[in-house]
Amino acid sequence: MQREEKHFEMTLDAVLQRLNDLKLAVLAMIQKLEMEYETINWPTFLDNFAIISSHLTGLTKILAKEQCPPLRNRTVLPLLVSMDRDETLINITEGRVPVFSHDIVPDYLRTRPDPLTEQKMQANEQKAANLTNDAAMKQVTQYNKVVSHVLDMVSKAREEWEIESSSRTGIQQTSSMADTQLLVAAVGMGKGLKMTNYGPGPGMMVPPSIRASSPMGGPAMSPGNVQQQLGKAPSAVKTNIKAANQVHPFSR
Repeated sequence: MQREEKHFEMTLDAVLQRLNDLKLAVLAMIQKLEMEYETINWPTFLDNFAIISSHLTGLTKILAKEQCPPLRNRTVLPLLVSMDRDETLINITEGRVPVFSHDIVPDYLRTRPDPLTEQKMQANEQKAANLTNDAAMKQVTQYNKVVSHVLDMVSKAREEWEIESSSRTGIQQTSSMADTQLLVAAVGMGKGLKMTNYGPGPGMMVPPSIRASSPMGGPAMSPGNVQQQLGKAPSAVKTNIKAANQVHPFSR
């Protein structure tokens, strides 16, 4: 009997330790969500969630051990119910339960779920018990069809994405960024272009006044003079340039 009680106390200590670790992990996660909701990222959230999951797994392993006595066979009874404020209870519960009164005992020492929740659970259990084999198989078949349809859609989308990705990587590059920049600089700022002077081509007509004279005429004109004359059009207007010291007719 003493050995069983000792083993029971050791199990309770291990469970309490796991529960405290779980409580601290949940508090840390809630604090991060409330204080660091603007800077928290998804990997950090997953790390905190993994810590909580590990504590729950450890607690489940402790309760599932063969050495652990079945706690459901134990009965918890309140030794003292009072309306007075209990400082020890406040310290143990970290300020959550100041008074161990008749109103609190049913909630904290409840071994069955809430009455409303229990009614819903009983209704669902009764509905499941009244379900026939044929109806259950039809629902399972319909569910499998929906899951298969969703799986086909996901697989098709994945194949299309993989084909598109492979086709993008196989396209050869047909342009050069360096050549494009050189072309833009040449067109916009004239970079890399050289100014050259060219004489009249074989298809260009030269005016008679500047055409090279024949061997029987005067001296021939050089190509430079021909180019200068090409830039000037002959003027048919005669001008009369007067001296600057001539008196203006409107001056007094």
